[in-house]
Amino acid sequence: MTRLAAALAAASALALAAPSAALAQSMQGMPGMKMPMPAKKPAAKKPATRKPQAGKPTSKAPPRNAAKKPSRSPSAPRADAMPGMDMRQPAAGASPPGAVPGMDMSGGKASGAEAMPGMDMSGKGQPPAAMPGMAIPGGPMAGMEMTGTALPAGDAPPPPAPSDHYADQFFPAAEMSRARGAMMREQGGRPFYQVMFNLAEYQVRKGRDGYRWDGEGWFGGDINRLTVKTEGGGTFREGVDSAEVQALYSRAIGPYFNLQAGVRHDFRPTPNRTYATIGFEGLAPYMFEVAGAAFISPQGEVLGRLEGYYDQRITQRLILQPRVEFNLSAQDMRAQRLGAGLTDAELGLRLRYEVTRQFAPYVGVSYEAKSGRTADYARADGVKPTSTSLVAGVRLWF
Repeated sequence: MTRLAAALAAASALALAAPSAALAQSMQGMPGMKMPMPAKKPAAKKPATRKPQAGKPTSKAPPRNAAKKPSRSPSAPRADAMPGMDMRQPAAGASPPGAVPGMDMSGGKASGAEAMPGMDMSGKGQPPAAMPGMAIPGGPMAGMEMTGTALPAGDAPPPPAPSDHYADQFFPAAEMSRARGAMMREQGGRPFYQVMFNLAEYQVRKGRDGYRWDGEGWFGGDINRLTVKTEGGGTFREGVDSAEVQALYSRAIGPYFNLQAGVRHDFRPTPNRTYATIGFEGLAPYMFEVAGAAFISPQGEVLGRLEGYYDQRITQRLILQPRVEFNLSAQDMRAQRLGAGLTDAELGLRLRYEVTRQFAPYVGVSYEAKSGRTADYARADGVKPTSTSLVAGVRLWF
């Protein structure tokens, strides 16, 4: 039994040692990995015993089991090193065994084929070499041309602007122009229209209730339109005090403004007058609707008008609209009871509720005042030059 147990123990030891030896042997071939065999410890020498001489004291003998520690050479591996790792410092100027090609781990400058392009581990601050495919600050990328903002400053002419009609390079320009015209007509370039009355109201004054209207309609496309404007007012039981109609050609001069030219005819007051008209209307910055016009009669009389309003949205349906209008004259017009300068002005504040976008009833207040010689003509006719009215009306468009 003793022999059988010893044989089994020896077989188990050989089986466990075989993988370790194979692993060590396989790692011996790996670059940079060295599998040093553990150094044999030198056998401790027994100290020689000397016979004591006569007349000399006997020294204490060292302990029998004291062994002198073997000295380790600088090139010998440490006993506590991880198996397969060479912890020896390489000699000056030499790369450590198994060093990764292109990486300098020695603390010096890499040279030759061992230095990886663009990698320097020496820490001495030298600029790295250009690695293929990497852009180095201050220099162009290898194999690529500098363009755009990477170009140095200069006075070279800019490249030609691209054409909006790229298809003309492949198809006849006349055919493409005809196709674009058809597309514009079908996709929004066709004529359309709108009729809107910004004011259509009943005015409650002290003893003299009246009415007023101000509206316009137009027909045409995005650029060219025919515009008709009308405004006026009167007093109940006394008839129409003022009424005019304008027929204008409207031309878009930008995304927000139209230039207008045409004629204006006054039906009231009498005698009637017809004026050549030139003006503008549009949407000013901060969403102010503005309009202005100059009127010239055949007799050389010149009138002017400026008006504007602003829609202050309180809610999605409740809107407050302040409005101003100024009328001017370049000369006295006794027959029309107008004086030179600012003839009259209207300041209004109206609050409307949009039942729909097209139909919105409103209430508000309006103040009208004549000034200068025009006010003198009104007093001479027995009319007060100023009036304040409570108004109620409807704003509609279709």
